[in-house]
This record gives sequence, structure tokens and C-alpha cells, in this order.
Amino acid sequence: MSDDEQTQQCEETYCKKRTVRSEAQLDEIAPRSRVVKLSLWRRLKNKMRCSEDTARSMLLRYIPVMRWLPRYPAREWLLGDVVSGLSVGIVQLPQGLAYALLAGLPPVFGLYTSFYPVFIYFLLGTSRHISVGTFAVVCVMIGSVTESLAPNYNFMSSENATFIDTVARDKLRVELATSLAFLVGLFQIALGLIQFGFVVTYLSDPLVSGYTTASAIHVLVSQLKYLFGIRMSQKTQPFSLIHTLIKLFSRITQTNIGTIVTSLIATTILLVVKYLNERLASKFVMPIPIELIMLIVSTGISYAVRLDDMFGIENVGDIPVGLKVPLLPRYSLFGDLVGNAFAIAVVGYAITISLGKVFASKHGYKVDSNQELIAIGFSNFVGSFFQCFAISASVSRSVLQESTGGNSQVASAVASFVIFIIILRAGELFQDLPKAILAAIVVVNLKGMFKQFKDIGVLWKTNKVDLLIWLVTFIATILLNMDIGLAVSVAFSLLTVIFRIQMSTYSILGQVDEIDIYRDVTKYPQAKEIPGIKIFQSSTTVFFANADMYIEALYKKCGIDVDRLIEKKRKAIKKIIRKQEKANKKAKKETQHAREVTGHENIGFEDLEMGNIQKETEEEKQQGLVGGDLVIVPGHATSKTIQGKRTLQALGLEKPNFHSLILDFSSVNFVDTVCVKALKKICKNFAEIEVDVYLVGCNGAAINGLKNGNFFDDAFSKAHVFAAVHDAVTYLTKKCNDQVTPDTRL
Repeated sequence: MSDDEQTQQCEETYCKKRTVRSEAQLDEIAPRSRVVKLSLWRRLKNKMRCSEDTARSMLLRYIPVMRWLPRYPAREWLLGDVVSGLSVGIVQLPQGLAYALLAGLPPVFGLYTSFYPVFIYFLLGTSRHISVGTFAVVCVMIGSVTESLAPNYNFMSSENATFIDTVARDKLRVELATSLAFLVGLFQIALGLIQFGFVVTYLSDPLVSGYTTASAIHVLVSQLKYLFGIRMSQKTQPFSLIHTLIKLFSRITQTNIGTIVTSLIATTILLVVKYLNERLASKFVMPIPIELIMLIVSTGISYAVRLDDMFGIENVGDIPVGLKVPLLPRYSLFGDLVGNAFAIAVVGYAITISLGKVFASKHGYKVDSNQELIAIGFSNFVGSFFQCFAISASVSRSVLQESTGGNSQVASAVASFVIFIIILRAGELFQDLPKAILAAIVVVNLKGMFKQFKDIGVLWKTNKVDLLIWLVTFIATILLNMDIGLAVSVAFSLLTVIFRIQMSTYSILGQVDEIDIYRDVTKYPQAKEIPGIKIFQSSTTVFFANADMYIEALYKKCGIDVDRLIEKKRKAIKKIIRKQEKANKKAKKETQHAREVTGHENIGFEDLEMGNIQKETEEEKQQGLVGGDLVIVPGHATSKTIQGKRTLQALGLEKPNFHSLILDFSSVNFVDTVCVKALKKICKNFAEIEVDVYLVGCNGAAINGLKNGNFFDDAFSKAHVFAAVHDAVTYLTKKCNDQVTPDTRL
């Protein structure tokens, strides 16, 4: 049997077995099971129960290294992880020193941050390929906090305005940064434990792209003072970026020639070698560690030539050897840091989970978003006791870790061990390293973020709303600084969602080639409306924000002014009632007059007058029932007119050219009270103009919402709800044929 014959046979079998069922009939055939919800106390009690299996499961869940390390395939992965770890560790050394400077802290604290939190993530993280630690975007957010709460002018000597007490300033900034990391960790742990990992979904890709691009601009501007060798303080408030640029250009004459020459040479070499690493990546076992080479060479030249003394090129300064004793954060600073801590917690997690999902999708494994929150949170929380600042995943190091053969977080453990050795023994060797070299490393590593400007062209061609989100996020972050810019960006992004829902697409559906496919009649010429039936569809959920627009669009698409027609009908009925009352009064008056003349009641005359009125009423009813176009088919609405209300035709009003209205609710995800009220209004108004209303495509949540909202009653029951558009059309067509076919039986 050929494929075409099999397809045709399947279609015939489907058509034969297909039976139209309303929601009421489905409830009888396959009633929904009742779900018993446990009370909050019961659920908490069940969660608090502990057994050996439960404890083991929780341990493996919250400490993933215990799950995957015993099954680690050392023969296949170990060599790649060691090479990758050494490569990342070599790159992490200069970046740690440079990004600590970006955070407004002494460089050695960048080394601490590259060790403790990285090892904690090795134990708790679920991503196999990301490299956590210092990252430019998070560091510039930390720097905005430290420089605003501990500005240089607060530590200037009263006797000498040019002298700054750097020891006291750095001590306070370190306390601020560690307290900030403590709060960031607490926020992330709390969000992870309450399963709040989905919060990152409110940060769309265009928002993250625009935000990180604007952050790169902030990072670049913050490093200009080191590239030009100009001593100046920075403000962190709205429009501070513009203020910094104005201040920088006003002091451009104070540029240190030796510093700017050093910056240009370092930047050029870094760009050229990184370009060669990209082009010749397939020929190298590992990329040329140009950043480490730059650190060693520049430190040697600075030490030998004494660049600080001869040309005034500022060096890193003292780098203590060894690990710090754990210290508690200063609780008195928490009040000033809460808002910034939450912003950094969200941004750091968003960057981490975004990178984690990219690599997980590429290599075919799953990343637990809530566990990632806990992992990154504990990394910050524990690191804060060892004077580390907040961390996130690094884009450049993660790409390096994956491209050099890294297969698991063993590579991160190797990288942290490299940093550990440097902290113990080699840190003091970089005391003569020029700060301009670190600034050049920071700026060159922003190249990947600046490439995100290409997203503007892509979004222009694909989605204008996403482009608007990107631009608003970029401009708000540039002008209003990092924290306020993020809040404005998220608010605007959510606002676009509301506008998209309100600006939904409404359409009238028609049947395509007499099959069970229905499409918009304005977009598909093959789709034809079914006589007497209107099928209305909305592209979004109907709720409080767009319920009125839904009703207006429905009236417009149906081509009738429902409210005006109802008003005309009521006026016509009132007019008839007034005529009847007038006739009754006249008859009563004439009866009274006859009684006064004859002295007794003329019952026959009264019956004659009332008989005329009743006869006229019956004639009007008959006219309303049998006259007019055959398109009108009596339903639950017209049955009411038979019982006492007058039809539009009897009142001399124009009838709608359809007898049934089908509302396609397949796009409705939930039903609120406003939606229920809107549906009741639609059913009531269309019933008054003799049109039956039916719902199709309602999911379980929508049915429950309608039921809880007391929508179903005698006038509109579940018998008017169908699973699909074609079911409702089939039911109405059969009903129409049954009612217009005359009874030929004797």
C-alpha cells in the first residue's frame, strides 16, 4: 500500500471515529479527577521528614561533586582538564589583578577572589564548562559602590589637599566589598532555596546584551585615568559617566606621556596576539598566554628601568604574600549596600546561568538553575569571610576553558590551585607592575562585549520591540548608572510585554477547503466563512488589561454595533408597551363609560378589545418565528423570545447575518474575574440580538477559572463549550440542518 493510500485510509478512519462532544458530555464520559491539595502545614511537615535515603538524596543534590566525581572518567578527561586548568589559571592571574583595580580595590584581593570562590563552585556547581571568578561587569558595579561610599576626597589630608590616605581608603573599600559579597551571597542562596531561579527569565537576551554593552562603556571610561596616567576621583550617580568624561578631558593636559605610551604599546601587542590566537587556534595546543607574558615582561622592565621614578608611571605597589585570616563582615554597612547587593546578585546570576545554558546545550547536559544560584551564592558567601568580592562567570575564561579541552570543573580546581601557588609564593614579584598594563588588559578583554553592537542590525531586521529594549537598556545604563539602569531596563522590558498583550491580533476565522483547518479570512484567500457562523480568535490571553479591547474588537470584527442594536430593540419594546398601555387605558375608559350609560358592565365589549390586542400580539410572535432569512436558527437565545420577548424581526429591526458566535480560547492561558465578567457581558448582549455564543479550545486552567468564577449557569452551560473549532462548527451545522429540514412523517 502506498503512502498516499495509507494517509487517505487514516483520514477516513479518523473522520468515521470522530465524534463531536461538548464539555458537558466529556465530563460525563471522562470526569476530571479531583486533586486534593495538602495544607501548608502538611507540606512543610512532609518536607521536614528525614530518612537515610532523603538525606543522601539532598546531599547529592546540593553538593553535586559527590555525585559526578566518583564516576569521573579520568582516562578520557583528565589530560584535557589539566591543560585547560593551567591555561585558565595563567589568564586568571592578570585578570584577577586587573579586575580588582576595576572594583576600586588593591590588586591582591583579585587573587583571593580567583581562589576561594572558584574552589567552592567546583564543589557545588552543575555546569561543567564555565569559569567563575572576577568579571568586568560585576567588578564595575562593585567599583561604583566602593568609590561612592569611600571617595578619594574623604581621605585627603587637611594640610595637603593632594595627599590621599590610601591605607585608610583601601581598608574601608575592602570592608565595603566583602560586606557586599556577603549580602550578594545571602540573596542568591535564599533565592535558590525557595526555587526562585526563574527570576532570570525577566532578563531577556536583548536586555542582557544591551546592559553588558553599556557596562563595557562604563568599564572603558573607568580605566581611562589609568591609561592616561591622570589622577582623579570618580562619582557613581546618574549622569556620572558624562561627568567623568568632562572631568577627564578638562585635565587632558595632565596626561603622563610615559603612561600613555606604555598603554598604547601594551594594547597593540595584546590585540595583535589575541587576533593570532583566534586565527591560528586550530594549530595551537593552547593559546599564547600573552597576558601572563605581558605581566612578566612589563614587571621586569619596570623593575630594571625604574619606570615609576624616571617617568612617573604608577605601579601596583605592595602585594602581601600568603593567605588572609578569615574576618567577619561589618554589619553596620549592610544598610547602605542592600539595594546594590540585590542588583549584583541578579546580574551575576544572569550572566552565570546564561553561559552555563549555552555550554550545556552545546555538549548535551542539563544545568540546574536553582542549584546554580546556591552554588554562586555560597561562593560569594564563603569568599566574603576571606576578603573576596562578588563573582560571576567570565565569558572569556569560560570560552578558553571549553576550547582548550576542559570537560568538567576539575579544570577550575586546577586553575584555583595555580592561583593558590601564586598567592603563597609569587605575588610579591608583581609589585613593580605598571597599572597601565592592567588597564590595557581590562580594555582589550572588552572586545567581545563591544561586538554586541552588531546585535542592533540583527534586531532591526528581526524584531523591532527587542531592538527598542536593547536601546533603552543601553541608554538607561549609560546615563543612569548600573543599578538604576538595570531597574529601568527590567521595568521597560516588562512594560513591553504588557503592551504586546494589549496590542494583540484579532481575526475572524474561515474554513479551508471544507476540512477541519481554520485560518484568518483576511490573510488566507482559501479560508471561507461558514454561513450563519462567526469564529472569533485572539492571539493572547483575555485578562483585566485587555478585556475591554477584546469586546471592542469582537464587535468590530462581527460588523455590527451590538450596543446600538440592543438600544434600538429596547426602545422598540418600550414603544410597544406604551401603545399597549395606552390601548388598555382606552379600553378601560370606554368600558367605564359604557357602564355609566347602561348601568352594568359590557363584558363582551371588553373581551372584544382585549381580543384584538391578544390577536395582534400572537401575530407578531408568529411573524418573529417564521419570517425573515433562513440564516437565523433558533437556539437558547431565541427560545427566550418565544417565551415572551419579541424578536428583532417582529420589532422591524435588522437581524445579524449569523446565528452563532464561536470564541476561540485556545490562546487563553488563565481566566481572571475581569475575563469572566467580559464573557458574561458578551453572552448576555449577543443573546439579546438572538445570537448563540460558544467557547472552544479551553484548557483545564481556563475551564477551572470559568467554573470558579461562576460563569456556567442555565443560560450558558458546559454544553456550549467544545474542544476544537471544528467540533463546534460540526455541531452547529447539524443543528441547523435538523431545524430547517421539514418533518415529512405522516
